[in-house]
Amino acid sequence: MLPLSDGLRARRFPLVNVSLIVANFAVWIFYELPHLNSAVFHASFYPCAVDNACKAPEPWGVAWITSMFMHGSWDHILGNMLFLAIFGKNVEDAFGRLRYLVFYFAGGFAATMGQTAITLLFGSAASAQVPNLGASGAIAAVMGAFIVLYPNARIKTLVLVWVVPISAYVYLGLWFLYQLVEGGLGLTSAAANGGGVAFFAHVFGFVFGVIVAKALLDRRAVTRNDLDQPSYSRALLPF
Repeated sequence: MLPLSDGLRARRFPLVNVSLIVANFAVWIFYELPHLNSAVFHASFYPCAVDNACKAPEPWGVAWITSMFMHGSWDHILGNMLFLAIFGKNVEDAFGRLRYLVFYFAGGFAATMGQTAITLLFGSAASAQVPNLGASGAIAAVMGAFIVLYPNARIKTLVLVWVVPISAYVYLGLWFLYQLVEGGLGLTSAAANGGGVAFFAHVFGFVFGVIVAKALLDRRAVTRNDLDQPSYSRALLPF
């Protein structure tokens, strides 16, 4: 099920969200594509570096940031950026630009550390040396915040050849359940990394986003769009 729109207008241009998308594409096109394998090797995050079981090309305290802008294929980056474009603009709108930027990176860190903990505790030495990369952990945090902020939004979703509006609560709830189940199944394998997908990064990122958004709502530190009259809008633009 491919999301096409969140059905909500942003009240202002999502400058931070658009900048993050541009930065991801810039890294992909200008840094990764010319020398993909060496770029992935040098700028990815290695769980084994956290417990000093291996020497990574970059310190893990730096690599968790660089790895958030790395992707392994066109499908990888296009899928991630589609989700970020759809779900990020209204989370930024509610959080404010600076808070959203901090939240995005904090979500990426929580996702990376969560996946690392699972890999080191339940995975093999070989799985701990597999490079971790991608923006999906941070994006999962954005999605977790979205389900708290806009549970009644209608996600315009492509299902086979039909476009179907699905409640954000249902769509994101099913997405999270899938990540949790696949991550759990991955624990039964020697790799414990979901067959190449860091499912627990998605799980930890999503939970982080839910917790932060709920805390900010309880403190009335964020303001949401009015959901009484939702209207479908383009993924990137607030009009």
